[in-house]
Amino acid sequence: MAAVAAPPDISPMSRDRPVELEPVVPVSGRRRPVPRWGRRTVGPVGLLVLWQVLSSAGVLQPDILAAPGTIASAAADLVADGTLPSAMAVSLQRVAVGLLIGGVAGTGLALLSGLSRLGEDLIDATVQMLRTVPWVGLIPLFIIWMGIGEAPKIALIALGVAFHLYLNVYAGIRGVDEQLIEAGTSLGLSRAALIRHVVLPGALPGAMTGLRYSLATAWLALVFGEQVNADDGIGFLMNRAREFFQTDVIVVCLVVYAFLGLTADIVVRTLERLLLQWRPSFTGQ
Repeated sequence: MAAVAAPPDISPMSRDRPVELEPVVPVSGRRRPVPRWGRRTVGPVGLLVLWQVLSSAGVLQPDILAAPGTIASAAADLVADGTLPSAMAVSLQRVAVGLLIGGVAGTGLALLSGLSRLGEDLIDATVQMLRTVPWVGLIPLFIIWMGIGEAPKIALIALGVAFHLYLNVYAGIRGVDEQLIEAGTSLGLSRAALIRHVVLPGALPGAMTGLRYSLATAWLALVFGEQVNADDGIGFLMNRAREFFQTDVIVVCLVVYAFLGLTADIVVRTLERLLLQWRPSFTGQ
């Protein structure tokens, strides 16, 4: 008969002895994660390095696209003599005025159309028809109606902003949950209180999305608008650089456009996080 192994010794002393356990560290926790800003800069830095390498190797000729070093030197010269800060101030003023006018018009029309069926019948069809017209194609009419001063440039920006805000604010109002409206009504809220405490907060996410689209459209409209007989601004610098084949100055102006647009988007994102803290959202994994 096979021998049976003796059971392990479980004496009172061994039962009272604490068991030493080694902490298990996950593999992901042993590595120091790369910060998000580092990951986000990999693409732009890699593109910049490739651009410099191709320029140094002679693949990219200066008359086609200037090297990053040449562009940085041109930007420093424009900043030193005050040309670039002055142009940025003029362009920012145009965007701010156009955004204010278009924002008030688009939001006001969206409130009238979204909160009232009569307003929808009177406004929505007209706006939907006009928004299909390419607003850039209205530049010749704006010049005829308003001349070649600041008015057509601001009107072009305001028009692009108004349509984006109208669509998103209107969709946000009409996207409010009907059960919330019924709950507010059953609690005895008046129409004004219902709009203030239920409808407008529910439409705020759509309004913030519309604001982000509007800012992007505002900068795009500024590019087109400043091609119309501008005597100052970033577009004026681009036109003057084009006449003298200064690709470095043209790229500087494009980078400034991109920087201003990115800054505006960051501001809106920050504002969105502050105003929409009550709404949980998925932030990625």
